[in-house]
Amino acid sequence: MTKRTLDGLSWPLDLLDWKRHVVAMYADAREGGGGEQTLTRFRDAKNDLFAGHVQSPIPVADRGSFSGLNYYPYRSDLRIAAAMEPEISGVDLLLPSSGEEPFRFRRVGRVRFETGGAEVSLAVFWLSSYGGGVFIPFRDATAGRETYGAGRYLLDTVKGSDLGTDADGRLNLDFNYAYNPSCTYDPQWHCPLAPPESRIAVAIEAGERAPYV
Repeated sequence: MTKRTLDGLSWPLDLLDWKRHVVAMYADAREGGGGEQTLTRFRDAKNDLFAGHVQSPIPVADRGSFSGLNYYPYRSDLRIAAAMEPEISGVDLLLPSSGEEPFRFRRVGRVRFETGGAEVSLAVFWLSSYGGGVFIPFRDATAGRETYGAGRYLLDTVKGSDLGTDADGRLNLDFNYAYNPSCTYDPQWHCPLAPPESRIAVAIEAGERAPYV
């Protein structure tokens, strides 16, 4: 979520521009309502952003050879609408991170759904800093083999990663848009990782894969 070392005076505006691109991409995905064509357009835009933007998590030395992120094929069955069950504890949690310091969140709920013949439960967190935001990480059975070993993100509204809700107010959880934290590509980035309550036993073969599998 936050880069540990930021050089130069232009980075705040660079980061703002990056976030504007991401917000626009997810707005287009929400308006598209799901489907493979919408996902393809999203992935093309994300590849362009990663290849050329100054705030890309791809290291500068690797951008010349970058040919696109590594994805699973589209899975229509892994676009799921799930109601959030509130679990307000009022206690801050320290989520593990890729850096030396943990991130402070509160668990505010849980989503439950079925996939692959199994019932899945994921914690929903709220960032406990200024402005706040909803965050749903997960680590599934592909982690460490086909996907990043520390898990992926499904929803992170602080960064604009938000597919909205359906007509009944349920969260749109589309695993085709699941993505790696920035630290997957460059250890300079400091990212929250999936805690035990965000780990699920089934394989979610959708979304971003590990960069080099």
